[in-house]
Amino acid sequence: MNTLFDPKKHPHRRYNPLLNEWILVSPQRADRPWQGQKEKVTEENRPVHDPDCYLCSGNTRANGTQNPLYTGSYVFNNDFGALLNTEIDFSGEHSGFFTLLPERGINRVVCFSEDHSLTLPEMSLEQIKNVVEVWQEQFNELGALEYINYVQIFENKGSIMGCSNPHPHGQIWAQSSIPTMVQKTQDQLKFYFEKHKRTLLEDYLEQEIKAGERIVTENEYFTALVPFWASWPYEIMIVSRQKRENIAG
Repeated sequence: MNTLFDPKKHPHRRYNPLLNEWILVSPQRADRPWQGQKEKVTEENRPVHDPDCYLCSGNTRANGTQNPLYTGSYVFNNDFGALLNTEIDFSGEHSGFFTLLPERGINRVVCFSEDHSLTLPEMSLEQIKNVVEVWQEQFNELGALEYINYVQIFENKGSIMGCSNPHPHGQIWAQSSIPTMVQKTQDQLKFYFEKHKRTLLEDYLEQEIKAGERIVTENEYFTALVPFWASWPYEIMIVSRQKRENIAG
């Protein structure tokens, strides 16, 4: 006699419509004993201004550049960016497994506040609004450049995520090509819209709200949820409840 399938107990695959991919879910593995690494929560009382922090207002950065005595948000080109804003002559010579293409772009750092002790969720609504407005300005400015086709705004939060400095800040990567995963997502969104004349995220959010199983928090503008196809237990997707083409509105 076959066992009746239970998605909370039995291995199964889940479909990710944003990437047209399937992921393996093994819920029974959550019961295994764990003797591996356990991360400790870092508790530190940081000063409002750290004289040794290269992002603090008025301090000198690692490359010798001095920050202005800024208040609020401050943006500058990353001194150690992953991309370079340099035009490169490329012959296009490549072969088989050793194919490569030069990538041009701009990396910027956005300091959220002059207060070294804060993190973004600890800032006032007015301060956060200012940060979002800076993101919008940067998106429009960088996106208007002829050779820029993708602008990504993000924050690495905490040392475990590769953040090299505790000062409240994020990054912006603007580049000439569209990253593979982003392109796949865009292709799927376009395919769904052409087929249904509705947006994929609009329909997906409607179904998640009806299910009510994976909603973390929501208001009239956004819903934060754990996507049905999440690969990690801490994975959260924030979906706009209003149709917006991009962060600039």
